[in-house]
Amino acid sequence: MTAEDQTPAHTTTPAAGPARGSTPSTRSRIAGITGDGRWPATAVFFLNGLTLSTYMVRLVSLKSKHHLSDGHIGLIGVLFAVAALACMQGVGPVTARVGIRPVLRVSLIVMPVLLALSGVVDHPIAFAVAVTALGAVNGTTDAVMNAHAITIERGLSRPVLNGCHAAWSVSVVVASLTAAILAHTGVTVRTHLVAAAAVLLAAGLVLGPLLKPGTPDSAGAHPLAPRRRPSWREGWSRTVMGLGLAGMVLMICEGVALAWSAIFLHDSRGASLGLAATAVTAYTGAQTVGRLIGDRLTLRFGAPALFRTSGLIAAFGLTMALLTPDPLAAVAGFAVTGLGTSVLLPLAFSAAGQGSPADPSTATLISRFTTFTYAGVLLGPAVIGWSAEVFSLFWTLSALIPMLFAVALLSRLPGRPQP
Repeated sequence: MTAEDQTPAHTTTPAAGPARGSTPSTRSRIAGITGDGRWPATAVFFLNGLTLSTYMVRLVSLKSKHHLSDGHIGLIGVLFAVAALACMQGVGPVTARVGIRPVLRVSLIVMPVLLALSGVVDHPIAFAVAVTALGAVNGTTDAVMNAHAITIERGLSRPVLNGCHAAWSVSVVVASLTAAILAHTGVTVRTHLVAAAAVLLAAGLVLGPLLKPGTPDSAGAHPLAPRRRPSWREGWSRTVMGLGLAGMVLMICEGVALAWSAIFLHDSRGASLGLAATAVTAYTGAQTVGRLIGDRLTLRFGAPALFRTSGLIAAFGLTMALLTPDPLAAVAGFAVTGLGTSVLLPLAFSAAGQGSPADPSTATLISRFTTFTYAGVLLGPAVIGWSAEVFSLFWTLSALIPMLFAVALLSRLPGRPQP
């Protein structure tokens, strides 16, 4: 009797299944999609961006609902940012104890609940408390989701952060379009935020188990190795602080493009309100495109070369936007700026999270880096406004050009994620 004759009859069943046209199991499909952890990590960025952007685009309606002044909204924004910064400093010890994945699974549930709460409460103080709590959880999520994506990069030995940040950018567009449609049809802000929170909560519950388990939360650490609780003083290395300063400049430039580009075109170049508004669209659209292809470019050219080249492109684009007297050419300049800056922040995040086995947890490194970027978000608009009052908007924005050149030429990035 041959070996084939001794084979049990039931072993032919798997081969017969596909022959009859049966499809793979749901579990197999999910494993094929989520096996390397890249797509679940990207989805976390999309859900986080969708949650935060939904709140931001309905902030005007929330202001009207609670009869808040501009000063009140500014104060609530400060509370949001301060809570985010405070929680970022504690996320390292938390992930050192429980790991990255559990923190993300909790935040994907808590953030939608707080989003709904911000739309349901009727008292201004309760609204401020809900938004402050939302800022705290968002700050935690911001640091941890970037740390999680970096551990995926390290495991795959290939870049993924540009794609993750592209998903965040796409979520902003989705949130703004949805809000515009619902506001036009008369849907109340309460109904919108509750419905959005329900969808986001369901998506978070589905996504949580798909996040890659056993992700190391320390640079070079084995997933099953004992976790060491990092000190509050750890993570403030010279490398992280240098990259953090670069990230602060990049966030200031992004804030300028989003908040001041249209004002500059209208006030300084005589563009119509409609044309001036297209500068923001051109910047964000080009930035999204750049991030969608950023990981492939990183693989082909390497992070240091891509960072330097993109930084120089961004500086050239901003120079073009500020010096040309033609409003259309200025819009094109802001588009070039968006394309150039698109990969800079993801590459800086990736570099900040690449440590040695002696470094603290990846989440701690990223939380330190994110402290600088949030500071840029906080201080940027105010500093630009104050400086424009003294030196004019043109000269204030022009001062960012040498800063971009310095970021491009002086920042030091490692060649590739360490496996």
